[in-house]
Amino acid sequence: MDYNTQRPKLIMPEYGRYIQEMVDYCKTITDAQERQNCAENIIAVMANMSEKSGDDEEFRTKLWNHLAAIANYQLDIEYPVPIEREDAIGSNRERIPYPQRKIDRRHYGAIVEMFTKALKEEEDEEKRYEMAKLIANHMKRDLSNWNVDAISDAKVADDLEQYTEGKVVLNPDNFQFISDGELLSSLISTTVKKKKKK
Repeated sequence: MDYNTQRPKLIMPEYGRYIQEMVDYCKTITDAQERQNCAENIIAVMANMSEKSGDDEEFRTKLWNHLAAIANYQLDIEYPVPIEREDAIGSNRERIPYPQRKIDRRHYGAIVEMFTKALKEEEDEEKRYEMAKLIANHMKRDLSNWNVDAISDAKVADDLEQYTEGKVVLNPDNFQFISDGELLSSLISTTVKKKKKK
C-alpha cells in the first residue's frame, strides 16, 4: 500500500494529490502548446472543485496564482494573469472543504469523481481529450493500487464512459494508457523500498 505519509509533502493540500501530480506531469511536457493546454485543463479542474464561478476574474486570477505556486513557480507557460510570488500565499487562501458524500467507486475516490464531472462539462473537444488522458491514467494507477490483478484498460475506459454518461468514450486499442509493465515496475519498486525501511 502506498501511503500519503510516505509521499512528498503537498504544496497546497486543499487541492489534493491528483492536482499536484497533474502539475508535476505538466512541467515535464516538452511541447510548449501541449504544456499550455495541459495547464488550462488543470485550471478547469481546479475551478470545478470550488463552489465559486469560474467566470469571476478575481477567482480566475487566484486559480492561476495557485497553479504557479503548486508548480513551485517552475511551470513554463503563458499565464493569462499577473503572477504574484508570495511566501504568505497560503496564509490567506480559503480552504476547500472535503466532500462528505457517498463515493460510487471507492477505489477511484472522490477526487476522480470531481475530475470526471469537469471532464463531462468540458465543451472543447481538444481540451476534453487532454483531460481524459490525464484522468484515465490516474484511474488506472488507482485501480492497480487497489488490486494489481484488476488492472484493465478496458475497465478504466468503461468506468470513464459511465462517469461521463457516455460523453467520453475511449478505445483501449487506440488510446495510449500507461503500460501495465510501468505500473507493475512502480508497485515492485515501492514494495522493495518499504521492505528496506523495515
